[in-house]
Amino acid sequence: MESALIEVNELKKYFKIGRGKVVKAVDGITFSLNRGETLGVVGESGCGKTTLGRAIMHIYEPTSGTVDLCGERIDPRERGYRRKLSGKMQMIFQDPYSALDPRMTVGDIVVEGLNARSIGSRASRRAKAMELLKLVGLNEEHANRFPHEFSGGQRQRIGIARALSMDPKLIICDEPISALDVSIQAQVMNLLIELQSSMNLTYIFVAHDLAMVRYISKSIMVMYLGAEVEYGSSSAVYHAPLHPYTKSLFSAILVPSVRDRSDSRRIKLEGEIPSPINMPPGCRFHPRCQYSTEVCRRESPVRDEVLPGHFCACHHAREVNGLA
Repeated sequence: MESALIEVNELKKYFKIGRGKVVKAVDGITFSLNRGETLGVVGESGCGKTTLGRAIMHIYEPTSGTVDLCGERIDPRERGYRRKLSGKMQMIFQDPYSALDPRMTVGDIVVEGLNARSIGSRASRRAKAMELLKLVGLNEEHANRFPHEFSGGQRQRIGIARALSMDPKLIICDEPISALDVSIQAQVMNLLIELQSSMNLTYIFVAHDLAMVRYISKSIMVMYLGAEVEYGSSSAVYHAPLHPYTKSLFSAILVPSVRDRSDSRRIKLEGEIPSPINMPPGCRFHPRCQYSTEVCRRESPVRDEVLPGHFCACHHAREVNGLA
């Protein structure tokens, strides 16, 4: 079997907010991803998607858990680990404007990492900047301009070029199209797919646009209040979700015709989303779940492989889906 490019095991990121209270933004996430594949991470705003990406990148230092990249453990105690990590993993940020230094020209932004490490000669770095700009659909003349002179879609292309400059194996895409016009989103998505195909890139694609996640991802992880509730292939999660939350989430996708989905009924959740500061006992989804029972209110569900390669954290996943 092919060894995984990245393995994340029981990753946690807690934020202390004073008076002994803690926000469990990411609470025990586990997954692995092979080279050339895409994992889509979805969920409501505030579920911990972005924090997960930043904890994997060690922009936020994880509270606990491990991340193995290319067969090596990422160890924050190792001297120069960030420099080593940036050569293997990069990030495309949600806001393409705030992610770019307004005082730097595009050419310098694209090869900022190479300049910081003095990799190659000045001429070779300049040549690489030109090559990457062409690769993402921009021109050489753009290299001497500043970020404010570009549209949102062009800025995101610059961000993609900068991520590629370090020849990474893995790119974390943190909602890379949510800040763009609808007309530009498809262009950026197609660019990411083309680059993945030509360069054998691996993506962790964080988004709230479920249709786009399905379009680009081989597998999907669904998060709720910092925890994974479902994980499986894109086709399985989209067409046959197991968790009640996933069913509700995917029922909200707009489709051109009811024939495009076997169950076109919109599932509306009742109740309020619990506070991440004061998490309910047991299953964190039980206050909004129609299948909730006493065991849900008492015990936290474990990640269970309900079907081959299809995981779900729900006490009643088998009986609700007729698999008991």
